[in-house]
Amino acid sequence: MSVAVQQAPAPFAPTQSQLAVAYSVCRSITRSTAKNFYYAFLALPRPKRQALCAVYAFMRRCDDIADNTRMPSGERRQRLEEWLDAFHRTQYGEPTDDPVLLALSDAQLRYQIPGELMDQLAYGTAMDLPEDARQSGRESREPRVRYATFDDLRVYCYRVASVVGLVCIRIFGYHDSKAESLAENCGLAFQLTNIIRDVKEDAAMGRVYLPEEDLRKFDIAAGELRNPAAPTRLRWLLAAEAERARQYYRSGDQLIPLVDEDSQPALWVLITIYRRLLEKIGSRHYDVFSDRVTLSVREKLVILGKGFLKRLT
Repeated sequence: MSVAVQQAPAPFAPTQSQLAVAYSVCRSITRSTAKNFYYAFLALPRPKRQALCAVYAFMRRCDDIADNTRMPSGERRQRLEEWLDAFHRTQYGEPTDDPVLLALSDAQLRYQIPGELMDQLAYGTAMDLPEDARQSGRESREPRVRYATFDDLRVYCYRVASVVGLVCIRIFGYHDSKAESLAENCGLAFQLTNIIRDVKEDAAMGRVYLPEEDLRKFDIAAGELRNPAAPTRLRWLLAAEAERARQYYRSGDQLIPLVDEDSQPALWVLITIYRRLLEKIGSRHYDVFSDRVTLSVREKLVILGKGFLKRLT
């Protein structure tokens, strides 16, 4: 009696209507939460814009899990692992009804984004969690310096920002391998800008990203980062970090001509928004303690308009 050979199930292939809905969900997530990225995405051709929205929605889910202080850190680590496992299963062709994973898997195949880059994004998010997985949900809010040196901080920045740059250029398209190191540096410039802008809010959550060696150099105690009446020497420290960021922004200028022509305006918009944010902080003498420094919608729209002109000319 012969036994029929069982065929492996065919990989799940979503319909065009399913993908349209999935990308629409990712676009809504990006529009509502990506205060800077979304404006740059608008300058892209639609398929590339959709792909970047899917990547952002994946990152947003990782951040939301890691930042959910209502859960103990151990549970958040587990949720991140489950989210990453779900992504891996989708990569291998298993069906999913999660719109973010549907859109991301499609974008990953379309633009040949290495899966390990998406893994690195999730691992970087996990670096924000307390080391002790057994810790209860009542985490200490005392500011804790996380990185001894800038080289240590750079590892974190690579995972949460430089990797984003590497993903973006695969969607943008590029024709020179030099683009990869330039994209890494560009992401580092963005992350340093975020660290400078959010130093007070991060300290309130117990997170200090400024390197210990820099704090010591300017005689700054971690607890002073939460103080609205921050000492002047803290602004000197932020000015020094801003100068470091400016050096990395030069990589962004070199990167723009290396990506595909239809993506250059969007990259220009993104770099200009973040660079303008850093300069706005500088114009306030690095006072990030009175209120949160942002670009207005009007300021972003002006930059976006210039980006569209670059796309047309």
